[in-house]
Amino acid sequence: MAKLKLISGISIVTLLIGACTSQTQTEKTDTLKTDTIQIKKDTLAVVETVKIPELEQRMINQGLVNVQTLDSTIMVELKYSTTDNFVRSDVYGDLTRAYMQKKPAEMLAKASKYLQSRHPEYRLLVYDSARPLSVQHKLWAMLDTIPPAKRADFVANPAEGSIHNFGSAVDLTVFDTKSGKPLDMGTKYDYFGDLAYPIYEDEMLAEGKLTQKQIDNRLVLRNAMQKAGYMRIDSEWWHFNAISRAKAKELYKIIE
Repeated sequence: MAKLKLISGISIVTLLIGACTSQTQTEKTDTLKTDTIQIKKDTLAVVETVKIPELEQRMINQGLVNVQTLDSTIMVELKYSTTDNFVRSDVYGDLTRAYMQKKPAEMLAKASKYLQSRHPEYRLLVYDSARPLSVQHKLWAMLDTIPPAKRADFVANPAEGSIHNFGSAVDLTVFDTKSGKPLDMGTKYDYFGDLAYPIYEDEMLAEGKLTQKQIDNRLVLRNAMQKAGYMRIDSEWWHFNAISRAKAKELYKIIE
């Protein structure tokens, strides 16, 4: 009988300890739940306070379109938001998204669709698009050791404005998702010399300065862009205009 009472006593103690442990675990669980909820709230609060870069807000205010909202497969690496450009300076600051006027942006999405219909593994990679006139002035001033007449070979005179300044020009290449790098176009972006000139490609090929593969890669880009209505220029394989400078001035306000 004494043994039975002892077992019963132990059982009661065990139950009490179990209850306390269960209560403690419940309290811990509640605490964890509360902490988790708090963390999520804090995370949401951070997302809500993200600030749009000043340059980007200017373009939004003028009705320009983020090209990736029309086609999320278009890749963007703004070279003027880095030091990997011909002036070796970051002139865009926090701007990382590519903007264009609505029609040129729609044309770019069309080019992207055409490219992927022919080459599913390829993507358009944008290096520059709409460029505020304030940045054009910076680029022009950075080359002040070069006479204005010659300087215009490298960057458009802000007094006249570039088609980029009207949100109707784009600099880009083709990215190969299989290799994980852009196609070899024979030169880097912002290379200033005959090798970059589309009009000299046959000559450069004959002289062994460009390969047929490099020219073929340029044609992949060129065909997609021209299929969408873009126009190439003579001096840069990467640059395409949606419309002429005169038409851009007629249709759009310059981006300040």
